[in-house]
Amino acid sequence: MNGPLSASAATLGARLKAKGETVAVAESSAGGLISAALLEVPGASAYFLGGGVIYTGKARMALLGLRREDVAGMRSSSEPYALLLARTVRENLGATWGLAETGAAGPTGNGYGDAAGHTCLAVSGPAEMAFTLETGSPDRAANMVEFARAALDLLAQAIG
Repeated sequence: MNGPLSASAATLGARLKAKGETVAVAESSAGGLISAALLEVPGASAYFLGGGVIYTGKARMALLGLRREDVAGMRSSSEPYALLLARTVRENLGATWGLAETGAAGPTGNGYGDAAGHTCLAVSGPAEMAFTLETGSPDRAANMVEFARAALDLLAQAIG
């Protein structure tokens, strides 16, 4: 890959390995770029336990085991939903850290009224945090990369 995410992923991989910590990923509109960046690093099997692109309700149920009632009152592309995904993927895979992303890459917004370039990111583990990113751009490919970069940055911040 050797793209714009490589340096961040290499630094994160080294930090996770040095601490003996692991990560699991649940991503949506980043389309697998978060996992791909983390897996690009040689020796990723020491810290990457797995992940999935949770793009639909069916995927959420099949890959994470989250039922409709588990997300009642919560909408996709929100910080509470991103935290639920991060917690669930962490718990399901027994990882130190769960990292999640859910949003609208573009070129149009999502069915919840969020504009293209909107995503919510969360990390769950020894520390928990979530935030919303708005790129203001309809460029799907650029947003996907920016969402992945922001997720990697959030994990780095949480690790300390």
